[in-house]
Amino acid sequence: MTDLDRILTGAGRITVAGAPEGLDGRVVARLAAGAPGGVLHIARDDARMAALARSIGFFAPDLAVLRLPAWDCLPYDRVSPNGEVSAQRMDALARLAARADTGAAEPFVLLTTVNAAVQRVPARDLLRDATLRARVGATLDLDALLEFLVRNGFTRTGTVMEAGEFATRGGIVDIFPPGAESPLRLDFFGDTLETIRVFDPLTQRTIGKQDGIDLVPVSEVLLTDETITRFRGGYRALFGAVTDDDPLYAAVSEGRKHIGMEHWLPLYHERLESLFDYLPDAVLTQDHLVDEAREARLTQIREHYDARAEVAETRGYGQAPIYKPVPPDRLYLPDAEWRTATGGRRIAAFTPFQVPPGDNVVDAGGRQGRKFTAERAQDDVNVFDALRGHIEAQRKQARRIVVAGYSAGSADRLSLVLQDH
Repeated sequence: MTDLDRILTGAGRITVAGAPEGLDGRVVARLAAGAPGGVLHIARDDARMAALARSIGFFAPDLAVLRLPAWDCLPYDRVSPNGEVSAQRMDALARLAARADTGAAEPFVLLTTVNAAVQRVPARDLLRDATLRARVGATLDLDALLEFLVRNGFTRTGTVMEAGEFATRGGIVDIFPPGAESPLRLDFFGDTLETIRVFDPLTQRTIGKQDGIDLVPVSEVLLTDETITRFRGGYRALFGAVTDDDPLYAAVSEGRKHIGMEHWLPLYHERLESLFDYLPDAVLTQDHLVDEAREARLTQIREHYDARAEVAETRGYGQAPIYKPVPPDRLYLPDAEWRTATGGRRIAAFTPFQVPPGDNVVDAGGRQGRKFTAERAQDDVNVFDALRGHIEAQRKQARRIVVAGYSAGSADRLSLVLQDH
């Protein structure tokens, strides 16, 4: 049994030592190849998620990688998450729900962050019931399509430029679906979908064609008659009688979008789920220091909630609209629920450091390269002479050597300086 087999079998936490950033992508890719339920990797933040995606793409370019980012706003903020972020989240959730329904078995990895993993998400049933599939040559009622787009969070614009937007001109509908790299132009003849063309949003020129389109919601909040009724009842049950100076309640009651309304997500849905519900059989891997990052996030959530609740109670901030925050446990996973959701899983926790051997320790074999920090700090030492000596010592051990720079320019400079030494 290899070390990777030890990670893939059984349950409980295992430490993957010797896995500095970069090498962790190789380990995740190899785990995905042997994990029928996929791999769910939790990164510390968006930068780490992006870096790991690049690393996996290098080691396993054919591996399917989905990314689910967190909202790009603070807990209990007065602003909504960016439209592209919301669209990417819904696209990832829809793909996960579809995989479960179709029983797809090809290896895949879902990359997410601590902030995204601790937040509840719409239930899988929403994605199953709110998906529209159309193929070229099929009959598709144009009015029904436009109603679907509005109902599922798409924004009507004059010219489509960003994900989640659509525009109409007679029998032509331009749509930028979640997860797509470019917008699509649907050309209708009556109720028949004649062509689907991919076009450049800047030049508006066609750059390709495709045979079909799958549309999913672009927002986690859908303002339908059902969700509006549920929101109104839940809002009153949670906060009591509603006064005239509550713009959120007024806007949602009228079916209008209100900036920041996503922060009341639990009130629009009959129930919310977690990412762990979407991936019940996935192997869970996580960055170094994820546990500390999660604790910090939960502390931040509690502090922001307490601040909002205190202001709502004292009617502070002068004439600012009243803000009644949803209790944290309704929108975020508390520590106890997190531990329950992850308790029966195999968890591979990466660390760049060496850890004494044990039953719950796997050595990925990675070692951080020499950085020559001590030599650079000494005025009487030429760091390039020290580098030359280190390279010579490694060559005597028949090792291959890579010298890395911060940029292409620094690499060129290193090449010239090393030639002189």
